[in-house]
Amino acid sequence: QMQLSESGGGSVQPGGSLRLSCEASRFALDYHSIGWFRQAPGKEREGVSCISSSDGNTYYGDSVKGRFTISRNLRKNTIYLQMNSLKPEDTAVYYCATANGCSSSVVTDFLFTFWGQGTQVTVSS
Repeated sequence: QMQLSESGGGSVQPGGSLRLSCEASRFALDYHSIGWFRQAPGKEREGVSCISSSDGNTYYGDSVKGRFTISRNLRKNTIYLQMNSLKPEDTAVYYCATANGCSSSVVTDFLFTFWGQGTQVTVSS
């Protein structure tokens, strides 16, 4: 059974940075596109980013473009989300999730298929 395990969440002040990690088990990221989405209390799920299995192309939601960077280490079967210039509105539970490909639609239309338990990110002064 596929497993995704997120880590790296925490509390940070506005303007600060965090790096989230997601380790995949029992399947290889070489063959699966993968990304991140988030959900804040009382709000809809929001796609954040994805990275393509085939060519490493990336896509970002408009709210995080220029501040967040997704990357992967295939040797470690792990992806990362570097989050800079964090804002209070970035506060949410962040989930690592697989997808059938990676495109703007995956992020904007929430086409993720399987996800982990999530990690909490809180941005507050």
